Amino acid sequence: MKAKPQLVALLVGLSGLAAAYPLVKRQTAGSPKLVVAHHIVGNTAGFTLDNWTQDVTLASSKGIDGFALNIAADDFTFQQVGFAYQAAAAANPNFKVFLSLDMDALNNQINCNTTDAGAFVRNVTSTFLTQPAQLQIDGKAFVSTFAGESCTLGGADVFTGWNTEFTQHPDLAGKIHFVPSFFIDIQQFKNFKGVMDGDFNFNGGWPIDLTTKAAPQILGGTPDFNNLSPNQQAIIASQIGSFDLDDEHITQLGLVADSAHTYMTAVAPWFFTHFDQAHGNKNFIFDADDHLYVTRWQNVIQNRDKVDFVELVTWNDFGESHYLGPIEGNLPPGSEVWTNGFDHQGFLEITNHFATWYKTGAEPPITTDQLVMWARPHPKNAKASSDPLPPPTNFELTQDQLWAVVLATAPASLTLATGDNATQTFDVQPGVNKFNMSLTPGGFMQGTLTRNNVAVIDLKPDGYTFDPNPATFNFNVFVAAASGNAAAAPAPPASASSDPAAPPATSAATPASTDSASTSAAAAPTATSTDAAAVSDSADPPATSTVL
Repeated sequence: MKAKPQLVALLVGLSGLAAAYPLVKRQTAGSPKLVVAHHIVGNTAGFTLDNWTQDVTLASSKGIDGFALNIAADDFTFQQVGFAYQAAAAANPNFKVFLSLDMDALNNQINCNTTDAGAFVRNVTSTFLTQPAQLQIDGKAFVSTFAGESCTLGGADVFTGWNTEFTQHPDLAGKIHFVPSFFIDIQQFKNFKGVMDGDFNFNGGWPIDLTTKAAPQILGGTPDFNNLSPNQQAIIASQIGSFDLDDEHITQLGLVADSAHTYMTAVAPWFFTHFDQAHGNKNFIFDADDHLYVTRWQNVIQNRDKVDFVELVTWNDFGESHYLGPIEGNLPPGSEVWTNGFDHQGFLEITNHFATWYKTGAEPPITTDQLVMWARPHPKNAKASSDPLPPPTNFELTQDQLWAVVLATAPASLTLATGDNATQTFDVQPGVNKFNMSLTPGGFMQGTLTRNNVAVIDLKPDGYTFDPNPATFNFNVFVAAASGNAAAAPAPPASASSDPAAPPATSAATPASTDSASTSAAAAPTATSTDAAAVSDSADPPATSTVL
């Protein structure tokens, strides 16, 4: 699977777009919101039923309601998909799975413009559509895709092919709820009557139009990427996690006749890929700075009445560095260079908070302090001594920053450090807090959350150095996470409300226990603590903080 560029219709007056289509209230008793994760079956050739059970159990514990099984025509597809359905049914009856037909990968195995491709997608869909763990919507099996906008399945054209050879074929007619991700000019959605029951905006998770090439137009003039003005930085930050592309999709989806207009969008933590020509010739990033994962979640939550389902992109796409689950299975050849040692489960640790908030419409009480930190392993302008490839396209947009998020039970202070003489201390309010500071070449990452002069969390992960002299380019991210002990009687965050657009949390909550921190991800905290009252002694640019 690979992310694809998308032709988006140019719509005038984006500021008024949200009011340009009827707002359908999607939160009803019969239509609960769900959060699922995109699971690449192509990376599971050696999985056993136990592996799938472990993934289902882990995902369930983090507020995830199901897996979208990204599949092609591999010789292990039917076995592994069968394991996934079996594991879900046994481990958690409420955990559902569905097929996401990877038409790009399938086209490399079976020409997707042939009747053979049509027969395959009908066969695999029919095989599993009545399984107990199959996600059912309106009494029909939910089915999605990655791509397929160029596939006729043997029909006269794309629109006709998906209609006659899939959704309205006698094998499947009336049995499936089809929500594909077609990477086309979205003004073409209206041509998919009888095909699209909804739309999955796979690319919604990243600012795909924010590129180095487009930067002069977006930022005004030729920017100095090493010295952006505050206004230019603000423009970039405003595009990270934005809902604007979603609004465009929803508008065009509303023009599809005889459709349920189900809308599913993506939330993603990161994006970097670095394959040479022999392994796919992909070498680019999407800008994932400015706390993309949390910011995207917040924007989706603010617009939750427009979104039926959220799909986390992804559970295990190691080749593109947007995985949330454990590093396991068959890594795409070459990706181990930037994946091994770069666990992302720290993002997974805070997922339940945002997933619950999205599904219920009210921010859940924070009962345990949590700290997540992440950073790239080398400066963006570093020269790689042994890499045959250049740095990835769009690398200039990235910032050499340590990013941190605190989910706090009560007021506290956070001291971040990226070197022995580079520290910054921030006030922490109850609720969700976002911070960052400049990284130090040759330095480390450390975060200490202090309350009542006692360290609640002290996290300095082993295995991380901001290396100024890397052997290869790696724009993946190292993630570390830890949590403190549960609060005795935590109060709901001040921002808890049935209105997701409620003001940021500012009031105090019951103090949490000040016992030692415990880790919640792969990186372990040190036993030492820092003085949270220390002021910044770094020569780096001022850090920023946001409280939500």
